Parts: sequence; C-alpha cells; structure tokens
Amino acid sequence: MELQSIYQKLQIQDMNQMQKSTYKASENNTDIVLLSPTGSGKTLAFLFPALRNLKKNVQGVQALILVPARELALQIEQVFKSMGTDFKVSVCYGGHDKKIEVNNLIEAPAVLIGTPGRVTYHVRNNNFDPKTVKTLVLDEFDKALELGFHDDMEFICNSLKGLSQRVLTSATAMDEIPAFTGLKDEKVISFLKENDVKPDLQLRRVMTIPEEKLDTLFNLVCKIGNKRTLIFCNHRDAVDRISELLHQMGIDRETFHGGMEQDERERALLKFRNDSARILITTDLAARGLDIPEVESIVHYQLPPKEDAFIHRNGRTARMNAKGFVYLIMNEDDNFPFIKNDTPEESVAGFTKVPQKTPFQTIYISAGKKDKVNKVDIVGYLLKKGELQKEDVGVIEVKDTTSYVAVSRNKVNAVLRKLQNEKLKGKKVKMEVAY
Repeated sequence: MELQSIYQKLQIQDMNQMQKSTYKASENNTDIVLLSPTGSGKTLAFLFPALRNLKKNVQGVQALILVPARELALQIEQVFKSMGTDFKVSVCYGGHDKKIEVNNLIEAPAVLIGTPGRVTYHVRNNNFDPKTVKTLVLDEFDKALELGFHDDMEFICNSLKGLSQRVLTSATAMDEIPAFTGLKDEKVISFLKENDVKPDLQLRRVMTIPEEKLDTLFNLVCKIGNKRTLIFCNHRDAVDRISELLHQMGIDRETFHGGMEQDERERALLKFRNDSARILITTDLAARGLDIPEVESIVHYQLPPKEDAFIHRNGRTARMNAKGFVYLIMNEDDNFPFIKNDTPEESVAGFTKVPQKTPFQTIYISAGKKDKVNKVDIVGYLLKKGELQKEDVGVIEVKDTTSYVAVSRNKVNAVLRKLQNEKLKGKKVKMEVAY
C-alpha cells in the first residue's frame, strides 16, 4: 500500500498521532478498541488498517463498516473514494433504494459501509456472502447501541464466520463491550484524555422566561450575526417550531432530525456545508459523527439531561485551537449539575437586526453519477453556458441521480434563465433552486 500517494490524494502530510498509533497497533490483525473524541480523525484511523487488509483479485465483500447513521455512511464512502484506491466501495442504509443496493452487490464491493438494519436485510436476503468479510469496523459503536441497534449488530457479527480483525470505535469510554463483538486480546487505544489541545470554549448563559424563550433565541441569533451556528434541541417538534419562527423572520436556516426523509436530511447538511445556510437547527443526531464544517457558535435552546451529550454537542466548535462560543438559554429555575453557577451571563436585549443573507444559494440539477455526470462537467456547464465566473461556483456534490451546486446568490436567477434550454452532456436537465 503506497501511503505517500494516498496522503497526496487526501491532501495531508501524514497521519496524526492517534491514526499512527491505531495503524501500528492493528498490525498482524490485532483487534482494536479506539476511543477518541469527535472530530479527531477516527475515519482515517480505521480506513488505513482496513485498506491494508484488502487483497486484489479477491471476490466478495472483504471489509464491512457498520455505522449508526446514514449520513455517516455516506461520509465514510467519500473519504474512502478520496483515497484513490482501485477497490470498489458501496453504501447501504435505510431510505436508500434497495434495488440500487442489490445491483451494487451483484459484483460485490471490496468495502461495504452500512447501517445495521439495512446490512441485516442484505444478509437475510443473501445479497452478499458474509463469510468473505475479513475486517469488521463498528464505528461510533456506543452511539449505535444507544440508538437500539444491538440485535441487528449481534445478528451481523454472528454471520461473519471468516473474520480476521475487528475494529471498534467510540467517542466515549464504555463500561462493558457486548460479547457478540467477538473481540479477542484487543488493544485499547484511548485518546480521550490525551488531547493536548483543550478547546477554548466560552460558555455564556442567556437568561429568559418560558413565555419569551423563542423571542430570546431570535435576539441571540441576531446578536451572533452571520457566523456558522448550530442550535440544539432535545425534541423534533422544538426544531420545527424554531425553524418556522426563523423562516418567518427572514433568516436562512436548515433543520435536521430523525423524523425527516433521508433526502431532506442530506440536503440540509449539504446546504449547511456549502454556505447556503449558516444556521442548522437540530437534535442530538448532529452532535457527532457527521461531516459538517467547523461552527463558531453552539446554542443550547434546550439543554440535554446528561453531561456527555452536552460535551458532544460542544465538540462541534473550538477545534484546531479555534475559539468557540456556547450559549445556554436558561430559566432561573433550571438546575443542571454540569453547568457552573459562575457561568457569565450574556445580554441579548435590543438585538433585532436580521443577519445578512449567506453568499451562496444551492441549485438542484436532475442528473448525477448514473448519467455519467461529474463535477468537472457541471463546472464547465455553468461557466461556458451559464456565463458564470469561477468565484461564482461553490461546493458541488454529485449524487446517484441528482447534483447540487452552490452558486453566488446574486447570480442564481440569471444563470437559471440562461440554462433553461441548454443541455448538460447532451441531455436536457431540470434545474431549480433547492429548497
């Protein structure tokens, strides 16, 4: 395995210390338990050993990566593809077209990434042979157990008769690891307390009364301004309620929770990533594991009951030596043992100026990988036929049958008019603003 060429493709100089430790410890098919915080690079930490185990010209799935969330599966797929190997990779998850997945498994990929429920479906229906799997990764294992995937994971693990190596990752230390994982003489690599850089978190209490909580949040959003912000709630209905309020006030925002359709959730994260929206209102589903950019502000509209959830939420900011601001919207009667009494208060009274619009807006295109369309095609299409400048085109994401591109907000209407009757790679496509 040519590590240097992979580093080049990933645009990194080297593995970080946690990844190096994992790579060394996992030699000779040693089982690994990797404990490391969110955002520390666990994906590459398990992909490098998994890749080392892959053999060319071998049929069947060789590495199986189980994850608790659909978005995490897609994220790991993108990272693996970025490594630029010759090995095929596929994803499977609830909400994805089963026919597409079954077709992808006919000529089995070397690497299969999936959620436990959907992988169980494929094993039960003999869509791939579990006996060919040599490497098993249980990513965000603590979260998967928390979300109720115990039985599916146990079924899958019991079906993998040819395993040589198991890698289990978690962002929290676990009191007990279920026997079904089959770990033997495992090495535990913990970076939970060895983080050299403590995040520089500035905690602020924003005091209110229950009747004025939404108004207080609006004032806080106005005070924060145009900074990238995550607003956390404990319940889906609160997410939807806040979303409606901010929409009425003319503030660009996206929502993300488990009650949304898969394509809606993917689109929300995509727009948050590409700078079409700088506010994401979410449940703890977005607290870890997802590919979302560094945020400057965390707002706890509702504080979680447990401290570890609070820590995971806050882990979304103040990475890489940056400062992060954490705002706690609280009533006088609130009592959370993990919130210090001397936490400074932040006044938001009088802040009513709505933040500026984001620089980009997302355009939907009705063509994707299955239509042999790639990012280069889309850039050429927008620059030549849409008459845009390079700086007017932002992040492009190409899916199976659709594509999304961030375009300068002030150019969107003009480019849609110009491309109304133009073809992309000889095909008429539908283009519109992605709402």
